[in-house]
Amino acid sequence: MSDTSEKGRPAKDRPGKDRPEKEQPRRRQARGERRIAQLLAAAAQVFCTTGYTAASTNAIAREAGVSPGTLYQFFPNKEAIAIELGDRLVHEMRDTYGEALAPVAPDTPLEEAVGAAVDRFMAFNTEHPVFFALMHGPDMPGGITEAHDQLHATLTGRVEDLLASLMPDVSPADVTRTAHVSLGIYKAGLELVLAHEGAERAAYIQEIKNVLIRYLEPMVGGRLSPA
Repeated sequence: MSDTSEKGRPAKDRPGKDRPEKEQPRRRQARGERRIAQLLAAAAQVFCTTGYTAASTNAIAREAGVSPGTLYQFFPNKEAIAIELGDRLVHEMRDTYGEALAPVAPDTPLEEAVGAAVDRFMAFNTEHPVFFALMHGPDMPGGITEAHDQLHATLTGRVEDLLASLMPDVSPADVTRTAHVSLGIYKAGLELVLAHEGAERAAYIQEIKNVLIRYLEPMVGGRLSPA
């Protein structure tokens, strides 16, 4: 005797119980991802406003418009939120510096090369100010330290490679030093950029470009000439 429903319809023809059951995990997963994104966006706002140490899960939940209980369904504490947020930003930052520090043609004006790199990095950091707050703040979450150190080491290495291609006669030690100073100039200026908006922010970005160009020009020499 064939398997039938209570109304006599063959089970294989019954309107879709199996399909919804298969689709439900996907819907739940999509809802969960949206909720996580909502919580991370709220955390970014709270971390930027109060700093990591002063932030609380209650403040993050309130910013997200959810209950603390809902937050705890996804994250056990604020450090877990900060680590997840930091991991996502680190991945995005890697893509950014991959583009910003791509090899440049020898005839590229130094002003153009420096300007393009600074603009890409500034665009990322001004769009995600929480990246600076988490990675460079005095109260960096312990779980983010390793990711930050790896990112810094990789970034420094990429800058060294780029400078070495522009300064082939300079010793590796001098190239490394120049890379560290260049990144130090950028980071110091970034804090000023994030503290301003509009035309004043644009002016600070241009000042950072000017400082880097004047610092690098004597070492780069004729390989990249100012426009």
